[in-house]
Amino acid sequence: MPVDGAIVESTAHPTRPEALLLVAGWTDAPRLYRYDGQSLRDTGLAPRSPVHFGDVHVRTLHVPARDGTPIPLTVIHHKDLELDGDNPAVLSGYGSHGMTDWPEFRPEMLAWYERGGVYAVAHLRGGGAYGREWHEAGRGERKEATITDFIDCAEHLVALGYTRPGRLAGEGVSAGGIPTGGALVRRPDLWAAMAMQAPTVNATRNEFTESGPVNVPEFGSVTTEEGLRALRIIDAYLRVRDGVPYPAVLLTTGLRDARVPPWQPAKLAARLQAATASGRPVLLRVEEHGGHGAGSTRDQEQALLADVLAFILHASDRS
Repeated sequence: MPVDGAIVESTAHPTRPEALLLVAGWTDAPRLYRYDGQSLRDTGLAPRSPVHFGDVHVRTLHVPARDGTPIPLTVIHHKDLELDGDNPAVLSGYGSHGMTDWPEFRPEMLAWYERGGVYAVAHLRGGGAYGREWHEAGRGERKEATITDFIDCAEHLVALGYTRPGRLAGEGVSAGGIPTGGALVRRPDLWAAMAMQAPTVNATRNEFTESGPVNVPEFGSVTTEEGLRALRIIDAYLRVRDGVPYPAVLLTTGLRDARVPPWQPAKLAARLQAATASGRPVLLRVEEHGGHGAGSTRDQEQALLADVLAFILHASDRS
């Protein structure tokens, strides 16, 4: 591989032994290479990014989960970062449907790294980091592992001095609401903020939505005892308790979202607002002309990212 990353797209010629490979990394913009069966050559067809990531460092840790399983954790930050436990940090996780967290070049995150921010991606069980067995280890009634892996990765970041609970935020999108929502209600003391975008947070009701039935094989069904047990594991809404000092929480949705309907994050926002004893904000951000992210305009994406990072910084600066 020409960079420490992944092949994010590929296409082969129907008659000649060659292929075009789009290759990218966490700190390397996508480049289009031609492979002729022996070597890779940069075609120069992909424009070079004007954003310089030479001062940004990427490393992969292996976090010992509570059952001893090593969980891959990608950590990205400025090369001069001091591990003094006082850096704002965002831990992201998904861990469902066997999906792999591919290295993603995000030039808009450079400002975060330049001000001392840490961004980490936990490759949770239930995802596809190590193939089918990794997926099965975090599916159905084994979904608790997805949540505890996320918590264990957060604690590891704190133990190594990357951050501390008062400066640590969790982030999850869609099914990423399962590890973030689960960590929020199980370990509210571990976070300064939690940002959940179009999240699945009321799984026991999800089956009755438009996209609910297709998720039954992954999460379970209320029509069976086993399926209901599995759904109760990942239903953050049902685990909210009155009088608990929850961290600052930002939930986002789009009124045109057919994957995770707006009532799910809205329902959790209302429950947390009524239950929390911390005095910290619980906000619901609604995109009137947005959906589940796909098809969003560049302006919508940039405005959402700015709001999420600003919310996290505000919450962590006050801790």
